[in-house]
Amino acid sequence: MSRSHTRVSEEVTGEACPLVEVIDHVSGKWSISILVAAAHGPIRFTELERSIEGISRRMLTLNLRRLERDGLLTRTVHPTVPPKVEYALTPMARELYSHLTGLVGWAERHRGAITRARSAYDATTAAPQQSAPPE
Repeated sequence: MSRSHTRVSEEVTGEACPLVEVIDHVSGKWSISILVAAAHGPIRFTELERSIEGISRRMLTLNLRRLERDGLLTRTVHPTVPPKVEYALTPMARELYSHLTGLVGWAERHRGAITRARSAYDATTAAPQQSAPPE
């Protein structure tokens, strides 16, 4: 459907697109895991890799670069052999982290209710789809 059919103005679309992009960046599975892992102070690449279950080196690298580009992480290279690289949250990311912990708390408090709601929904939507036994 085109924008003319939805009556969304160019101005609104222009404002919404960057917002959606930022939310996509910070709400991704790996981004949240990285931000949570780095919240307790500077952390090295290998420590991040070990602490985030299931992430590949490539995916970690891509997400670290994107978070650094977005101003959420700082990357510090220490002149040692081999080079020591650490990642830390920026003040902006620390503010985001406080909101993420609120979201995590909400999810933990309501996990049971959500599970029950899903089960109830699935039970009501699955029943009409069952066919009668053949005669």
